[in-house]
Amino acid sequence: MTGAKTRKSSLLSRFSRSAGREPVGCSLWTMKVDQYLAPGAIARAPEHAVWTEKWGFDGLFSTDTAHDPFLPIAAAATATSRIEFGTAIAVAFGRSPMTVAYSAWDLAELTEGRFLLGLGTQVRAHITRRFNMPWSSPGPRLREYIHALRAIWNTWQTGERLAFKGDFYEFSLMTPFFSPAPMEYWEIPVYIAGVGDYMCRVAGEVADGLHIHPFHTLRYLDEVVAPNVAAGAEEAGRSVADVEMVGTTFVISGHNDEEMAATKMAAKLQIAFYASTPAYRGVLDLHGWDFGPELTAMSKRGEWMAMGEVITEEVLDELCVTAPLDELGSAVRDKYGERVDRMGIYFTEIPNQPPILTLSDEEWAALVAGIHG
Repeated sequence: MTGAKTRKSSLLSRFSRSAGREPVGCSLWTMKVDQYLAPGAIARAPEHAVWTEKWGFDGLFSTDTAHDPFLPIAAAATATSRIEFGTAIAVAFGRSPMTVAYSAWDLAELTEGRFLLGLGTQVRAHITRRFNMPWSSPGPRLREYIHALRAIWNTWQTGERLAFKGDFYEFSLMTPFFSPAPMEYWEIPVYIAGVGDYMCRVAGEVADGLHIHPFHTLRYLDEVVAPNVAAGAEEAGRSVADVEMVGTTFVISGHNDEEMAATKMAAKLQIAFYASTPAYRGVLDLHGWDFGPELTAMSKRGEWMAMGEVITEEVLDELCVTAPLDELGSAVRDKYGERVDRMGIYFTEIPNQPPILTLSDEEWAALVAGIHG
């Protein structure tokens, strides 16, 4: 993971900027760049991991959508020696903390400490109706979930009796037969996904990193995310340097005007989809954008392709990085500065149509180098 001194300078300058003070530069700081495994690509995961490492990426993340997020990492990890792996994210409340503790422990050992456990809450309907698991107080529950994980790992590492009791979880049985052997990499970093005030504060209190949803603006990072992470860290007696900020950004790019126009349309459609979801309404409210209810109504009528027409140039400027492909890396870095520690690129596509952009290996390497700076 990033060295503490380097990250501290990066994070403090970010939070200073959000408070209206001038940031302090850090010549040692480098923004990490991440790739994401395609869902269902378990058989191709080792090849993808080797490619990711070869062309300069720093991390490879799996998602929890149509497939388990842990298995691809297990398949890919031994093919590499440098890159980090993580779940972005695994649905916490669909799994017991004990189940996740075992998976994370094994992957931390397999990767020799290169595994970052990313957790998210999902929404009530998925937890209760898809996973058939309990739902209540997602912020406090996730906070306690992380404490439970660390209690379990501590028992495995030290042999201390497991005696965790909280408001949502209780773990009191762990015999040697069911305990993994102690290992060097047992202090596994835990990252969480957060959008609103409360979850950002939880990240500051207990998490090692925060996965920022791609539906964000710089103003939202500065006025909502950063202050709440800082407040949570202060309340817990931690430093903001303890929290790695993980971003993903929408991009409008291409080799030519035709590709630029196509990626712009794709970005409009994806942004409209997110803006139609009440859970992300905070970004709209901050900017005074009032089209959320209109998009929600359109989505209920199935007017998916027409929804993009609601997204204006102003919205695109706030939510996207726009640049020709050969300038995209530096444009991402210039826009975000030191607000995030690592970044993934969100190349949106138009549903049921072929991919808009195809990048050569060398173009990917140049994009990564541009973001690295």
